[in-house]
Amino acid sequence: MAALAYNLGKREINHYFSVRSAKVLALVAVLLLAVCHLASRRYRGNDSCEYLLSSGRFLGEKVWQPHSCMMHKYKISEAKNCLVDKHIAFIGDSRIRQLFYSFVKIINPQFKEEGNKHENIPFEDKTASVKVDSVAKPHVIVAGAATWSIKIHNGSNEALSQYKMNITSIAPLLEKLAKTSDVYWVLQDPVYEDLLSENRKMITNEKIDAYNEAAVSILNSSTRNSKSNVKVFSVSKLIAQETIMESLDGLHLPESSRETSAMILMNVYCNKILKPVDGSCCQPRPPLTLIQKLAACFFTLSIIGYLIFYIIHRNAHRKNKPCTDLESGEEKKNIINPPVSPLEILLQSFCKLGLIMAYFYMCDRANLFMKENKFYTHSTFFIPIIYILVLGVFYNENTKETKVLNREQTDEWKGWMQLVILIYHISGASTFLPVYMHIRVLVAAYLFQTGYGHFSYFWIKGDFGIHRVCQLFICQYHIWLAADTRGILVLIPGNPMLNIIVSTFIFVCVAHEISQITNDLAQIIIPKDNSSLLKRLACIAAFFCGLLILSSIQDKSRH
Repeated sequence: MAALAYNLGKREINHYFSVRSAKVLALVAVLLLAVCHLASRRYRGNDSCEYLLSSGRFLGEKVWQPHSCMMHKYKISEAKNCLVDKHIAFIGDSRIRQLFYSFVKIINPQFKEEGNKHENIPFEDKTASVKVDSVAKPHVIVAGAATWSIKIHNGSNEALSQYKMNITSIAPLLEKLAKTSDVYWVLQDPVYEDLLSENRKMITNEKIDAYNEAAVSILNSSTRNSKSNVKVFSVSKLIAQETIMESLDGLHLPESSRETSAMILMNVYCNKILKPVDGSCCQPRPPLTLIQKLAACFFTLSIIGYLIFYIIHRNAHRKNKPCTDLESGEEKKNIINPPVSPLEILLQSFCKLGLIMAYFYMCDRANLFMKENKFYTHSTFFIPIIYILVLGVFYNENTKETKVLNREQTDEWKGWMQLVILIYHISGASTFLPVYMHIRVLVAAYLFQTGYGHFSYFWIKGDFGIHRVCQLFICQYHIWLAADTRGILVLIPGNPMLNIIVSTFIFVCVAHEISQITNDLAQIIIPKDNSSLLKRLACIAAFFCGLLILSSIQDKSRH
């Protein structure tokens, strides 16, 4: 009974959920997600710098993840390269002084926290001509204050009024400086009131919120009919809310939190200069390259050509429909439809490939979908694997092959290996040693089976011609999705598990479609006549050489 129920359930599922319906579902999901993300960008804004300065969450304990973008971890050489001949000024109280120390340690980790606490503390790196102190015309200004005013005035309301007057008086000056420099106003972090000493008990979170609200209100209203050029650094509040319990005195943040805030400052200023591949925050969308423009024109023409063929064939099919003879009452015989021409199959393949490349462009180059840094958890790796295994139970077929390592068997094994390796890369499981070791074994087994399959074909068939080699080349076609491997595509924000399942499902459907496209192209583009094949290869090689030459000319003109 159990076997019968299983077979009936399998037939029912296969009837309603085939490969074709899965691809349609993936296409609908992509369109809906694109519309949702586009509406979100329109509503919330498209400035990733704003997200970096104001929102984010912790992945685990110490890994900070900004909303909708990736944050790069700057090395010493990168920081010096970005800040060469730059002057940075930190102005404020003891909290700003600690942020200053953490920022300097990105440039020089051996820098010691020395100097008079109530005087200017300069830092200069002569190798890169970087100065971090109070200078006449700095390139970057980081300012903020409130807790000292609360303390020396015992948290009085008069002190808050005076603070508002002071901010009002310096706001036009900050706006003037912001026209030529990057100015950041750091909001005050919350305190852990239970750990505060007696002479700091007047510094409460209620007072801090009042001071922050006053500063934001005045700075945002300092310019008329335009957005303030002074950027509010509010993300440190979110960081402090999660880590202030680890503070030693209840007022100053632990070192790891200060390092995170300093790294955010480095990303805000340096990402647009160095453009790191794994730092998408504060980076504008890269301009279209010449090859991308030519590819877009080629695929657009292919889509138009295929639509023309489709309309012509549809009209011809309508004319060839059987009609009833009014005298005899019998249907006339239907005229056999002409076979689909190779040109139409070629245009259809390029049409599908163009849509796939457009989706990959939105994922990898455009700022439509979000990207986040990878962070491994056991659930993000094992749950998608279990989900795919359960789904695969309903898709099995009988085979007539009885030999060990036959073609169908090795293809199925390689398919499962590809899925596991895909989830391994998406979830960042390389940081977990047991998974990493097993994946290395899978990669070695995959390479062995691929080589074994090609060798056995050549050994049995004896086909060593250029025709077979070109077929293998086309069928091994790959689309490289990213210049980096540290980020993850976020189609569904706020739900990492569902995001991995949906993105993996779409990718598997796309991979299956690409496999069919390359098989169709191999049948049409590669003739069996060696002389014709060599001519086509020469034309294709000349075409790609021309693209490379045009691309290099464009790169030189940019530089």
